[in-house]
Amino acid sequence: MSRALQPDEELVELDAEAVRTWCARAFDALGREREEIDAINVYPVADGDTGTNLYLTAEAAHRAVEAVFAASGPDTAETVRAMAHGALLGARGNSGTILSQLLRGMATVLADGCDGDHLARALAEAARAARQAVAHPVEGTILTVASAAAGACAAGGPLVRVARDAYEGAATALTATSGQLDVLERAGVVDAGGRGLVAVLGALLETVTGRAPDHAAPAPLPPAAPREKCAGEDGPAYEVIYLLEADDAAVALLRSRLDALGESLVVVGGDGLWNVHVHVDDAGAAVEAGVEAGRPHRIRITHFASDATPAPGRGTAQGAGSGAGDRHGTDGAHTHRYGTDDGHAHACGTENDGYAHACGTENDRYAHACGTGDDAARGERVPRAVVAVVPGEGLAGLCAEAGATTVRTRPGEPPAEDELVEAVRRAHAREVVLLPNDTDLRETAAAAAERVRAEGVRVALIPTRAAVQGIAALAVHEPDRRFDEDVVAMTAAAGATRYAELAVAEHRSFTSAGVCQAGDVLGLIEGDVAVIGKDLTETARTVLDRMLSAGGELVTLVVADDTPPGLAADLEQHVRRGYLAVDTTTYHAGAEAPPLLIGVE
Repeated sequence: MSRALQPDEELVELDAEAVRTWCARAFDALGREREEIDAINVYPVADGDTGTNLYLTAEAAHRAVEAVFAASGPDTAETVRAMAHGALLGARGNSGTILSQLLRGMATVLADGCDGDHLARALAEAARAARQAVAHPVEGTILTVASAAAGACAAGGPLVRVARDAYEGAATALTATSGQLDVLERAGVVDAGGRGLVAVLGALLETVTGRAPDHAAPAPLPPAAPREKCAGEDGPAYEVIYLLEADDAAVALLRSRLDALGESLVVVGGDGLWNVHVHVDDAGAAVEAGVEAGRPHRIRITHFASDATPAPGRGTAQGAGSGAGDRHGTDGAHTHRYGTDDGHAHACGTENDGYAHACGTENDRYAHACGTGDDAARGERVPRAVVAVVPGEGLAGLCAEAGATTVRTRPGEPPAEDELVEAVRRAHAREVVLLPNDTDLRETAAAAAERVRAEGVRVALIPTRAAVQGIAALAVHEPDRRFDEDVVAMTAAAGATRYAELAVAEHRSFTSAGVCQAGDVLGLIEGDVAVIGKDLTETARTVLDRMLSAGGELVTLVVADDTPPGLAADLEQHVRRGYLAVDTTTYHAGAEAPPLLIGVE
């Protein structure tokens, strides 16, 4: 996996193999020091997981580098980009997110050259990029250590000298951090994130010299001082992290919005893909801001010092890593998108559960169901219910078996606002999740939700665009967990489900896939005509292949009564034959449903 230097051999350039070795050694070093770094983690939140987060971030970078080597013989530029991109995708926590930006900054320079002078410039760009990513930079942190490393080697020179100067500058700055932040001084520790960066730079120095750094690790700590209160006691209660697909202009607005919502804001990345980290009291609003900016996915919401683990389900995942045993989060099903293409998917809550939302404004039509009123007077209501709009009696029965109140829709006859209001009332619950399962029903569902909120019912509208998204959301519904966590998990599951539908053209028309004739079979993917065919089965296979070309773990088929009898079995066999790791589930929609609905998670 890595090349060992001969005695007295030193590198003059960071070639691809050297970057690979550095990445592996950084991962190993953070693994060795993880528990010690966790133990000194008191800033910005004393949650004891900085070492774990840095280790997991480095692991993601290491895996990405190994993947490019497994696929081909990459050059230095490809290797450093893979390292930075892997860290971006896998960044955890405040320090892990900053580390990913440091690596990204270095990659932009090292891709053009890999001698000592380029390394010096790379470290300077890394320090600059990391500070720019943090909304309110604070001295005495990993940022200070990064700047010191860059400053110490600014003169450039041979690769070994630059690496040694950077390491020594970082180690010296790390020692000084305990006097730069009151919280560190009171605890008698250095900055945890800064210590992690010193470990990464130590791995770099060992890579170019073949020898471990002369500087020993920080001396054993004095008896621990009383730890600072954890966020949630006197600071924001939640950590929110997600990947975001968005353009630069949208991210600039997102930064401003999140900065007003909380603290410890770090937004890293670029070129359309970002990693967002923030500490807030209103986790739903933080995710909503991401939905409005672009497409968030791999959402993690962590409640600091929470004692309750979310109920298990396809859409939840416990807070990552050892050393973080007091932290629990929810994660998107299969770590795909949170929300849908139209970007209106929200988590909801009230002041009683640590969230505060503004409800029912024109700018937030699809936002939250923040019910008010005297719940005690309505003690006969069930705690929570799901209301789903579904085509066909078969799906209605399926959803009813799962505990949902259903509203039937027929071709050309979508339910009216009054029908949705009546369905929510019929559910007779204090909290309701509304699944419209149709793009054209969003306005109607939003209006119905507003009316019921006025009656004191807390309603969360998840703007599912197809029945298969509603099925995915219902599959992860856990009525025993907190309402906001349930809504986040259901929204993530729906957003992780790409959907398609087969229909028969009623007349000649121009489509995004070309001209269709009356009687042609249309394969619509995410609402757009993608395939025009003559045979239902062949068109369905083509649609499936296109959807699975982007990956997938579970295919859901929903067939109507008038669909050819062997269609579902044929498609199941097609998936088994061509996609060994993909499971298939089939449901029968009954009468008055589209011929075929497809979901890919």
